[in-house]
Amino acid sequence: MGMIALTVSAWLPLLMDSSFNSSGIHRAVVYVGLYLIAIGSGGIKPCTSALGADQFDGADPAERVNKGSFFNWFFFSINLGSLLSSTLLIWVQDNVGWGVGFAIPMVLTVLGLAVFVAGRKVYRYKKLEASPLTRISQVVVAAVRNHNLTLPEDSSALHDELPSPDEANRKTAHTCQFRFLDKAAIVAPPSSGEKAPASTMSPWRLCTVSKVEELKMLLRMFPVWASMVLFFAVTSQASSTFIEQGMAMDNRVGPFTVPPASLSIFDTISIILGIPVYDAVLMPLARRVTGDVRGLSQMRRIGVGLTLSVAAMAFAALVEASRLAAANTRSAAATSIVWQAPSFAVLGAAEVFTTSGVLEFFYDQSPGGMKSMGTSLAHLAIAAGSYLSSALLGVVAWATARGGAPGWIPDDLNEGHLDYFFWLMAGLSVVNLLHFVHCSGRYRGSKAAA
Repeated sequence: MGMIALTVSAWLPLLMDSSFNSSGIHRAVVYVGLYLIAIGSGGIKPCTSALGADQFDGADPAERVNKGSFFNWFFFSINLGSLLSSTLLIWVQDNVGWGVGFAIPMVLTVLGLAVFVAGRKVYRYKKLEASPLTRISQVVVAAVRNHNLTLPEDSSALHDELPSPDEANRKTAHTCQFRFLDKAAIVAPPSSGEKAPASTMSPWRLCTVSKVEELKMLLRMFPVWASMVLFFAVTSQASSTFIEQGMAMDNRVGPFTVPPASLSIFDTISIILGIPVYDAVLMPLARRVTGDVRGLSQMRRIGVGLTLSVAAMAFAALVEASRLAAANTRSAAATSIVWQAPSFAVLGAAEVFTTSGVLEFFYDQSPGGMKSMGTSLAHLAIAAGSYLSSALLGVVAWATARGGAPGWIPDDLNEGHLDYFFWLMAGLSVVNLLHFVHCSGRYRGSKAAA
């Protein structure tokens, strides 16, 4: 619906008089299309990867390996679409028209919907459970309401229900971490009269141990999620400070003039080339070394990506320092924008390891009825990283420009020190890597992830 609205918004001005283009109706149609796409993406992104992973049986060794490859190729397809949209579609919009440029993805979206619906009879479906947010809220509310009750020494005294035969293998065992939440599973003594059966009590007053453990599983993943926020703050430099840096460099490459924003194609190409290499070459080699059927465990993959993000920021800082030295020496030639390509490429390689790894991690480690919520946490980390990047840029620009100084990131980068900001991001990335190593070493999830 959003793509249809945008396509209509591009064609109507050509069919109507010139006053329509400046009318409120035209603007309303554009914004309706954009917000419908945003809302639709919010539903598609977490559920597509979860539904795809649901098609693999985690108990089957062969399908478990294929599930790891699925996340790689899922991320590959996203970036292939990004590459096509940032090259072919932009060329069509600039040279043919916005109407055709919007009509192409609209038709592809309709075809995608048709293919998706056509496969509805062959999908594996997971049993639907209550809303994850409702289940989480019930545990928190019940724990707070029972805060004055004393936890029993024997955890078997906590309330739980006998699982059905189908659920017996998926029952979550009790853990001692986050003990306060266990109070949600304490059967309160009766105030007067006969004691009501626990099964009849409100879930906002009494929860099962399994439901409590679901919330604990999410809380145990939070330190890993926090590490991802800073990682995605680093990768967002490709669409912010890297472009500013490129605008201050010599963008002539032979007979061509390269727009600074176009260098991000090296990030996408690095991902598109890196995923097949990882899946076909690195994974089998790593499997022989580690003995892990997945080659590298999810934690190790994420760690490799975090390490590469440090290298990308350090290289960007060295390039900027060299550019500043050349700019301050009038006789020296301006630094070529080609020197930015390795920074984009290394960031792309970091995403090959970390982004697909973290998607698989949040899917695997989320409770059975919260898989799509788990993958949505990965996408939420991307959004939080973008906001963190903006906040860091604002704080650094303000803090370094006090007293009339130009600061690290002035309008004229030749008067600033963008390299200091890159070193700051590299330093924060090192701290983030150490934090992740510490957390991954202590992490004990529902499955062996480390």
